[in-house]
Amino acid sequence: MSRLLILSSLLLCSCVAEADQSGFAGCLPDGIKPGDVVSAQLISSGPSGSEVKRVTVEQILNNLKAVCQDGKLVDSNGREIRFYRLTGCWGNPPFNYQEILDTQRREIDDLKKRYTVVEMTCNPDGPLIK
Repeated sequence: MSRLLILSSLLLCSCVAEADQSGFAGCLPDGIKPGDVVSAQLISSGPSGSEVKRVTVEQILNNLKAVCQDGKLVDSNGREIRFYRLTGCWGNPPFNYQEILDTQRREIDDLKKRYTVVEMTCNPDGPLIK
C-alpha cells in the first residue's frame, strides 16, 4: 500500500513539474503549441543560406507574463489572450485577396477590443513569398 502511495505521489509530482515548465501549456488552444512560430524575420541571405529570426508562442507568452487562469490564458493585466493565424502568404494572390485581408483586419480589430491578440505569421520560414 505504501509503495502505491509513493508511486502515485511521484507520478503526480512529475506531471505537475512537466505542466509547470511553461506554466501555460495546458491552456493553449487546440492547434497551438509553445514552439509554433509567431513571427519570422529574414536577417540575412547569402550563398551559405539564410538567417531567420523566429519568435515562438512560448517567447511571446513569456513576454506577456501569461498565466493559465481558470482554463484560459491571460496576460499580466488579466486580459485573456487569443491567437489569430494570419492569411495572406500567397505566391499568386486570389482575385479577392484585398477583401480577404480587409476582413482579416476587421476581425483582428474586433478581437483586440476584448483580448490581447497574438497575430501568428502565415509564413514561419521567414523569407518573403514572391
